[in-house]
Amino acid sequence: MSTETPSDAGVAQSTNAGVLRLMITRFRRGDSGMIPIVIGLVILCIYFQVRSSSFLSVGNLTNLMIQATIFILLGIAEVWLLLLGEIDLSAGYNAGLGGGLATILVDQQFHWPWYLAIVAGLAASTFFGALWGMLVIGLRLPSFIVTLAGQLGLEGLLLWVVDSQGTGGSISITQPDLYNIVYGDLTPLFTIILVVGTVALLSFSLIRRNSSRAARKLESVPALLMSIRIGGLVIAGGLLILIFNTDRGGKFTSIRGMPFAILIVGVVLGGCTFIMNKTKPGRYIYAIGGNAEAARRAGIAVNRYRLMAFMMTGLISGIAGLVYVSNLNGISDGINGGTLVLYAVAAAVIGGTSLFGGRGKMVHALIGGFVIATIYNGMALIQLGAPQQYIATALVLLAAVTIDSLARRGSTLVH
Repeated sequence: MSTETPSDAGVAQSTNAGVLRLMITRFRRGDSGMIPIVIGLVILCIYFQVRSSSFLSVGNLTNLMIQATIFILLGIAEVWLLLLGEIDLSAGYNAGLGGGLATILVDQQFHWPWYLAIVAGLAASTFFGALWGMLVIGLRLPSFIVTLAGQLGLEGLLLWVVDSQGTGGSISITQPDLYNIVYGDLTPLFTIILVVGTVALLSFSLIRRNSSRAARKLESVPALLMSIRIGGLVIAGGLLILIFNTDRGGKFTSIRGMPFAILIVGVVLGGCTFIMNKTKPGRYIYAIGGNAEAARRAGIAVNRYRLMAFMMTGLISGIAGLVYVSNLNGISDGINGGTLVLYAVAAAVIGGTSLFGGRGKMVHALIGGFVIATIYNGMALIQLGAPQQYIATALVLLAAVTIDSLARRGSTLVH
């Protein structure tokens, strides 16, 4: 016998109808969020698991996350400029240069402390990002051409820096702190504390933001949908703890805990998201990307924030470079920075960032980077070659750009 009263049923129907109306409205105006690409990611995971039973193993999932870190970080770097309708085609080689300098400076020839070497590498990457920004802003040049020239110049500089060391074009990491960026792990206990704390913080932030919007009579998320989101966060957090704290070592060693590289991605993603959502520079960058002339007339120092975006792209590219050299245990003159930057842009756009500026989030690079890493990891497991990997990534990117274009049209029609 049901204990639900007629009034309770009416409230439930009203709530469900509100959720449905909200979702339909958002789809009509092209604001579907990351739902399509998340569904696509789930389909990819199911497909690769069917083809290879080891895809969803703890060891492979951890490996996949580490593979995704370089795409995610470079994607975050590109989002800064894509929000302005700009682009940095040099980010791949800028990452290689930053990581390469750190690797060289800690080598036995120079004996720099690891922290000073990291600072020097990041400073170099940030400098080149600022240089491209000054050329674009000061000379009013298109960022596509400036950073394309920068890509070629940094490729030559990286080749010269690596080859001049006399090690045959390849330099290995001799310092454990750089190596442990990818291959070091948090303790299982600290992993639990970190994940639980992050889930609690994100849940509190979602609830507080939604309550604030509701109090100001702005569009807010119905309670049912908010519960689903928080439930999804809790499930995701539990899965991460399970994956990271399950032993993924062999017979003679035990490996548990979150890799440091995942923590680095989380810190960068959280920091950039905070800047974009909670600070004046972030709001101004969105405004400039939406309409630069209107932002200028509103008194915003447009060029100052454009330069900031170029510098942030350079800085985060340098961080990605540190992860890259740690993962490969060194740097070589064979780094394909051009391909890396294309994947970075793909990661941002696949996740939902617009190529036309003014729309996007840092978290888009996270989901997009996972999609690219999933394609490569899964295809390697089922033993498909590079041609199929390139074609699959191209199809996913085309689908994402198509969704972006349809979203813009939907938004125009609704408004």
